Amino acid sequence: MKLLGIGSRIKHTEFGLGVVTNVTSKHYWVTFIENGLETINLDSEFEIIESVEDEVDTVSFFEVESTLRNMLKQWSDISEIIPIADKWKGGNLILEPKDTSLSSKEIPIDAFFHKIVMVRDRIRVMEQKINSSKLDDQDKVDLQQYITRIYGSLTTFNVLFKIKEQHFIGSKSS
Repeated sequence: MKLLGIGSRIKHTEFGLGVVTNVTSKHYWVTFIENGLETINLDSEFEIIESVEDEVDTVSFFEVESTLRNMLKQWSDISEIIPIADKWKGGNLILEPKDTSLSSKEIPIDAFFHKIVMVRDRIRVMEQKINSSKLDDQDKVDLQQYITRIYGSLTTFNVLFKIKEQHFIGSKSS
């Protein structure tokens, strides 16, 4: 199947006359005279009125942006926004000493959660720096095991995370 280039004109049975304005790996973005912008599958049925045979890069701007965002997240200390579970929003963490003559400490859970997320982000950066360092493989494995144990120690705080995929994961015991 030959891809149409940007600027190609087509006639679609449902949407009418249109011009291809973008091409991704799966879709044409077509601006139709009467229906505006629509995305249609590359293998959709339509009549080609005029084919423009440009070099077509089958990766969309969205796909490039998503890939770049994932790379930056993986290889930099830029952190994503991590939402706290709804039930904890606006709550407080109260630390009460056993000795009742001492005062308790009240901390907004949102601030505490933010610090937990910052710790996790910094551990991830440290992990990436270790993996890309010139240490020998055995030293990397040893340090990675410590990091895994640190994550395991932090699993207590998973209750604060809204999204399960963002939980801390330590080593699994069998």
